[in-house]
Amino acid sequence: QVQLVESGGGLVQAGGSLRLSCAASGRAFSLYAMGWFRQAPEKDREFVAAITGSGYSTYYADSVKGRFTIWRDNTKNTVYLQMNTLKTEDTAVYYCAADGALTYTAAQAMAVSSIDYWGQGTQVTVSS
Repeated sequence: QVQLVESGGGLVQAGGSLRLSCAASGRAFSLYAMGWFRQAPEKDREFVAAITGSGYSTYYADSVKGRFTIWRDNTKNTVYLQMNTLKTEDTAVYYCAADGALTYTAAQAMAVSSIDYWGQGTQVTVSS
């Protein structure tokens, strides 16, 4: 069992930055590929970024590529998402996710159906 707790959301003006953190409890954190997803009101949950268990490989949605950075610290059981140059369309609840299948290679987006554990979500609001 893995529990994920996000933090770092909030209200920011367009062009600003936020850093999200996701702390994981449980053992073998490095065996899990980790991802960030987001869900805006009345929209489906969508993939944002993912990182392999080792931290060596990452993958980003086209909409955030070049603006967002994902990384992890396996000694702290934590994954991060640095969000720069935020846009109003980035407004959403952001969810941390863990995929324990050991098959994710960061060659493509992480699928919602592959997620074993979800965090509770943290609200990110970007104002114009």
